[in-house]
Amino acid sequence: MSTRKNILITFGFVIAASLIASALSGLHTFHPLFVPAGFLTGILLFVVTFLYRNKMEAGRIQALADYLEQVNTGKEVMLSASGEDDFSKLEDEIYKTVTSLYQTKEAAVQAKNDFAENLSNIAHQIKTPITSISLSVQMMKQNSDPDQLEQVEKQLLRLTHLEEALLVLSRIDAGTLFLQKREMDVFTLLVLAADNLQELLVSTGTSVEIPEMREMALAVDPDWTMEAVMNLMKNCMEHNKGGTIHCSGDQNPLYTQILIWDEGEGFAKEDIPHLFKRFYRGKNAVGGGIGIGLALSKEIIERQNGTICAKNRPDGGACFEIHFYSH
Repeated sequence: MSTRKNILITFGFVIAASLIASALSGLHTFHPLFVPAGFLTGILLFVVTFLYRNKMEAGRIQALADYLEQVNTGKEVMLSASGEDDFSKLEDEIYKTVTSLYQTKEAAVQAKNDFAENLSNIAHQIKTPITSISLSVQMMKQNSDPDQLEQVEKQLLRLTHLEEALLVLSRIDAGTLFLQKREMDVFTLLVLAADNLQELLVSTGTSVEIPEMREMALAVDPDWTMEAVMNLMKNCMEHNKGGTIHCSGDQNPLYTQILIWDEGEGFAKEDIPHLFKRFYRGKNAVGGGIGIGLALSKEIIERQNGTICAKNRPDGGACFEIHFYSH
């Protein structure tokens, strides 16, 4: 029995060895052909992929260079993304930067144009009182007349007001006018503004009607906001001498509303879009105003999260509508 087992064991090892040798022989037969062919194929694919990638990258780089060259020559062109890869991210950032530069350039050009226009208007505004003073001085040399002296005083006062308004506007433009906000009641704001105009109101026979109203708090700079409201009241007074200036206030969760209106003829329709422009004087402008008051009021109100508009009331009279938003 043990002899048979030994034979079987020996015979099994021989068969296994034979099978392994056969398999190795098969591999030895195909190895010299398969490995070099696979290696060459891999190299070929790598070279083709490398050349294709280089060509694509060169094309993308050239497209970006052409785009920037067109931008530098002043042409406004769109940069279209060619795919979702690292280059597309670069294209997106370049386009954002160029767009931002365009906007900055347009803002700078607009600011330059506005500055030139303001200088022209200032020169015109200053020229009028200076010319008047010069003529008055010449008349006074020939004939000492108290009326001429009064005229000089009026024009000097006008120059003083112009200087003060221009200083305020220049501080606004330069960003150096800082508003100190604190809570102020609407009724208090309107009453204080009317009190500061009392002398002018009495001299023109104009009254201000401010009805009792519920408490409505505003987060504003009291002094500058009162200045803005005074300018609106003065505008109503100039077009409504001897009449009444009306005021009202209301508040809801979104905004606080202030209305100031008169009983005059109202605004000329063609003037309404331009009323808040600096140095603009409307068709029905009266007195020796310089056209800065309404522009200053608008600047002050808008810097405090507010809006202002001018309109004519259906039953007659000009009206200023102010909204101070809660958020």
